[in-house]
Amino acid sequence: MKINRVFIKWTNWVLAGILSMLGFIGCEKNAMMEEYGTPHADYTVKGAVVDKATGKPIAGIRVGYGPEYPIVSMYGTPPAPFVPKSSVLTDAKGEFKLSDTFFPTNSQIPVYVEDIDGAENGLFQSDTLQISFSEADRTKKSKSWYHGEFTKEVNVQLTEIQPENQ
Repeated sequence: MKINRVFIKWTNWVLAGILSMLGFIGCEKNAMMEEYGTPHADYTVKGAVVDKATGKPIAGIRVGYGPEYPIVSMYGTPPAPFVPKSSVLTDAKGEFKLSDTFFPTNSQIPVYVEDIDGAENGLFQSDTLQISFSEADRTKKSKSWYHGEFTKEVNVQLTEIQPENQ
């Protein structure tokens, strides 16, 4: 009877280890793209971020794609911290080029524009853009399950946040 219990405990530990290892195999980034028959496309947004009042370019602004599917908050609280799918920073001329691969499920993809450097270049209000790629330029041809690359140019104007003591 005692040998039987030891054998059952040992078997449970081995099976739990094997199942946990199998669960982590599918946790790779873009794992679905390697699967045969999964359509995908590259989407690129490029442009410049400028101050709405002065028209001057703003450096150090993070521009990033949001998730393809809406974020569902649990119990009425938004998930924190939000991390974009992929992001870039604007250069000294305020220009950016953001590229990533998506599965063509939606014609609109959210793009988040936010000031992350604090008061270094001034404080600017964040913005969310809904970029529609239905009328974007095709910059790479499609081939089999790859639908090509679509590029859209946008210019973003951010409003500077004024300090309260002025």
